[in-house]
Amino acid sequence: MVFSVVSQPETAVSSNSFYNTNRAPLLPSPLTKLPLGCVKPKGWLRHQLDLMAEGMTGRLSEISVFLDPENGWFGGNNMGWEEQPYWFRGFYDLAILTGDARLLAEAQRWIEAVIGSQSEDGYFGASYHKRMEGVNGQVCADLWPHMIMIDAIISHYEATSDPRVIPFLTNFFAFCRDLPDDQFLPVITNGGQEFGDWRPWWQRRRAGDLLPQIYWLYNATGVDWLLALASKVYQRIDLAPDEWLDHHIVNFTQRFRYSGNFYVQSKAQWHFDQSEYWYQQHLITWGQQPRGIFGADENIRSGCVDPRQGFETCGMVEFAKSFYILGRVSGDTIWADRTEDVMLNHFPAASTPDLKGLHYLTAANQPKLDASEEHEYQNKGRMVSYSPHIYRCCQHNVAMGWPYYAENLWQASPDNGLVAWLYAPSIVTAKVGAEGVEVSIEEQTPYPFDGSVRLVIHDSASFPLYLRVPGWSTHFRITVNDTQLDLSAFEDDMAGLYVRMERMWTAGDVVTIDMGMQIALTEWPRTGSVSVDRGPLTYSLKIDEEWRQSGGNDRWPEWEVLPATPWNYGLLVDREHPESAFTLIPSTAPSEQPWTLASAPIALKAKAKRIPQWGLQNETVQELQQSPVKSNEAEEEITLIPLGCARLRISCFPTIGEGATAWEWK
Repeated sequence: MVFSVVSQPETAVSSNSFYNTNRAPLLPSPLTKLPLGCVKPKGWLRHQLDLMAEGMTGRLSEISVFLDPENGWFGGNNMGWEEQPYWFRGFYDLAILTGDARLLAEAQRWIEAVIGSQSEDGYFGASYHKRMEGVNGQVCADLWPHMIMIDAIISHYEATSDPRVIPFLTNFFAFCRDLPDDQFLPVITNGGQEFGDWRPWWQRRRAGDLLPQIYWLYNATGVDWLLALASKVYQRIDLAPDEWLDHHIVNFTQRFRYSGNFYVQSKAQWHFDQSEYWYQQHLITWGQQPRGIFGADENIRSGCVDPRQGFETCGMVEFAKSFYILGRVSGDTIWADRTEDVMLNHFPAASTPDLKGLHYLTAANQPKLDASEEHEYQNKGRMVSYSPHIYRCCQHNVAMGWPYYAENLWQASPDNGLVAWLYAPSIVTAKVGAEGVEVSIEEQTPYPFDGSVRLVIHDSASFPLYLRVPGWSTHFRITVNDTQLDLSAFEDDMAGLYVRMERMWTAGDVVTIDMGMQIALTEWPRTGSVSVDRGPLTYSLKIDEEWRQSGGNDRWPEWEVLPATPWNYGLLVDREHPESAFTLIPSTAPSEQPWTLASAPIALKAKAKRIPQWGLQNETVQELQQSPVKSNEAEEEITLIPLGCARLRISCFPTIGEGATAWEWK
């Protein structure tokens, strides 16, 4: 066997022979997405999909007024805007991944309606959005809903090879190409007031969502004018209005990636660097809370940087989608780290454990989820209680969360290998090697709660296998069958890279990984608060929950979650030796649904003191004050659980101190 440690799969020598990868003149793809259906989740991740199937996503047509049979995607003159394709792109993939007969039938019904809606000029979808006229005489086609629905159409092609899809997409992009310049992604002023509707204004902010779709079709067909269209799209994306790329949370989670995506065509490194610049600039200022979310309860707002500020559920799934795309463009493992940050720490808590409801906003410090309409957020109204009936955009867009995560666990490499990019129980089946032999690899792991992974190869073939080393890993050990690889020469430099192993694999071979999860502290410089980390997870105070029905009905209830135990603690920590302040409670095997207070697979014990003055303000936790904080309360032992298991949460802790350097909490 030949093995090495590499920063990304090599693109200079070859490109993947079997899957939709960049063709010249686009930059070669270091990672290529496997078609929908190649990766099948197992264990806890598969259970999330099963819960979705019988939960809000799988039954949303029973709840959502937007999925009424009279919506514009099924003909007529009604609107068919973002809500339906937001839901459908996740629902379609969910149907394929679960194989559920009811879901598959409903998915096919929508596919037939969408493909059947295409007119001779290439337009498809609701006629309502084809030619919108403003009172000032301006005319435009609103293409934003199409950008979302195309994701589902591409998934459909990946899963079925439906011969209608390539001409369908080609004809639609020809429609876009042939639109008059003043009607294609035009500048619309005053938030769309001329149209009496804010919807057409949105498309220029999000136009870059067309780029990966155009590139996908170009890679499938080689039609040159598609690249000219991609350049035209890129030039029409709204520029940053000020020093911030976009104040709106969901816009930002999409828009920051656009220049990095266009890099595959421009080949200008600064385009990719610009995506990282926008990401870092936003997170440094507004992201004073763990694992990649930031304070933007609808919009970033001056002074609203405390970890009590919420992050929209739509932003989580759109952030993850951006990370998948930029990961494939660059091959860098950091995009996998960032995916796990959001999806394993915040996304589970955005929904009820049975996935029958969600809330709009999730924050790192959020010890009460009540139905009050006067929280310290930009939007008033219910924002944090759980409901399947409100939260319009998130109610639908949440559908792509777990299905897209499952699809992206494994990637194809340019040298016809496979890349373990995200870690979760799964089985991947894909073509590899020079001859395109189909192999299956089963991944058995309790990750993210433990760093042990067991890969069982079920078929014989010669191909390279890449294993991502997470950026947090300081101890990465690999054993192939009974032989441990000697990685000592790379040990100090492996974090954030890949281990590449190429050999003639034989059915029954077993690759074992031990990542070694260490306890560490993240210090937040604005206030000196700290978060407790272990591997890909941050930990939150365990706060007992009182679930109280606040609306809805017996089948689809709405819930408040109220604290039944104290939450206003500061930590006693040793900053020089942070692990010494915590005791690890031995892990148990994850339950089918590990993302709950009761079934959290692993916990930490810590020392803390109450801060009695720390309370609520308008039903929202008060902002953090400077650490260390004085406290005359008795020392207590508290329990910390993974942040994704905690719906009530304190994960940015003040620290407790004494003497002249400690602060009085006021």
